Amino acid sequence: MVSPKHVCVIGAGVSGLAAAKAFSTRGHSVTIVERSGDLGGVWEPARSYPEVQTQSPKELYRYTDRAMPEAYPEWPTGPQVHAYLADYAKGFGLDRMLRFNTAVAGMARRADGKPGWTLALTGKDGATTNEDFDFVAVCTGQFNEPRELHCPGEDGFRARGGQILHSSKYNDAALAKGRRVVVLGGSKSATDIAVNAAKAGAREVTIVMREPVWRIPYFIGGLVNFKRILYIRAQEEMFPGWGIGPMARLAHRLAAPLVWANWRGLESLLKAQLKLGRCNMLPRERIEDGVNCSVPIATPGFYPMVADGRIKAVFGTFDHYEGDSIVMSGGERITSDLAVLAIGYKLGVPFLPAAYQQKLVDSDGQYRLYRLIANPDLPELGFVGFNSSFCTVLCADLAANWLVRYADGRLANQPTTQQMRDNIEMMLHFKRVERPAAGVYGGLCVAPYHYRHFDELMADIGAKNQKRGGLAGRFSPPDADAYAKFLATAPDYRAA
Repeated sequence: MVSPKHVCVIGAGVSGLAAAKAFSTRGHSVTIVERSGDLGGVWEPARSYPEVQTQSPKELYRYTDRAMPEAYPEWPTGPQVHAYLADYAKGFGLDRMLRFNTAVAGMARRADGKPGWTLALTGKDGATTNEDFDFVAVCTGQFNEPRELHCPGEDGFRARGGQILHSSKYNDAALAKGRRVVVLGGSKSATDIAVNAAKAGAREVTIVMREPVWRIPYFIGGLVNFKRILYIRAQEEMFPGWGIGPMARLAHRLAAPLVWANWRGLESLLKAQLKLGRCNMLPRERIEDGVNCSVPIATPGFYPMVADGRIKAVFGTFDHYEGDSIVMSGGERITSDLAVLAIGYKLGVPFLPAAYQQKLVDSDGQYRLYRLIANPDLPELGFVGFNSSFCTVLCADLAANWLVRYADGRLANQPTTQQMRDNIEMMLHFKRVERPAAGVYGGLCVAPYHYRHFDELMADIGAKNQKRGGLAGRFSPPDADAYAKFLATAPDYRAA
């Protein structure tokens, strides 16, 4: 029998809602703590920049048990995603489990000798209380704490009327109107904000990035939805995976010329479609060497605006501020009224005690997580939403379904401590040596191995049906409805 647990889910974003749903469905009592005043994580309106939309099509950016409304466009807007998440929470009763404006100040093993953790929770009034939980699901994900960048001369820049803010604080297009805007970063959020600033009537717009990177348009060649090229199992199989044997390695070597031609063809198509040469934004890296979770979608209008001068592209980074100017690492000086730092977020679990931090994260920043979800040396603790990907919601959903079974000892392939440690070491070697691109985001990026990751989770869960066969299975993107059916074939149980 499985005993009911009191579970704390930290974070009320995409992954927190998935974890709460998975644990509550299995009969556990769930408390969701969220430090802000609303659910949604990065989709919370207060954290969203104008005109934000998903990078993934709506049928990929969804839970297995609820589709997005048919009226939504192919790439839903930020407010639409937030509405979908709010509806999901209400529909499954997760809203009754929520505690907003509650931050985790710290955690420690329970002093009463029982399994689990004591969390120090700080409320809106600043008071901190300690509460015991049998299990904790950390669902703060990849986009929790804005990354900071401080350069000499900031105070003087602000004294001259300049403004410096993280991209998560650029939530009103009026901030750009009539001002000289400089955006630092090469992500989709950086290009989105640059385009928005130009449309909003900025006096000048400059984007600063280290070097050009490959960006994927929503429709490759203007015709084919990119999900039908980059999200399919056939494309994934062009990348040698982890733990493969001699015959598989030989097959990859024999197919190498065809794989090489495939990528060169895609590069040529992107060069022509996006006019990368005219924009002076041709990447030096081969496209296949950088396929990971940081590959951005091409913001519509970005390359045409660079080509006609509405957006100026500068390669380098900020070195220092001087008066009303920002001086680049290459010496170029850019006059600015507003500097937007689209430099991403810090990945971490700051409330975890130092002794456990060392068990979780290696010195090079790589996370020690089995299936990107659990660590054998951190009992009664798991992570949902750290398995970042191109289809984040589905990844979180499947991870949550895996984690509740792991916590209850009900995985069909319940791993031993030693099996988990051995697998972690094998995966870390793969990410450090065989495919370094897999080391981004703390080594927690699933892309381009979505199907391989899902296959492992489905096998562990014990789903009798785990994947689609035939041509549909090889040339179609992940299907949330299909995975709902696969999950339904797994052994059922409920804590009692």
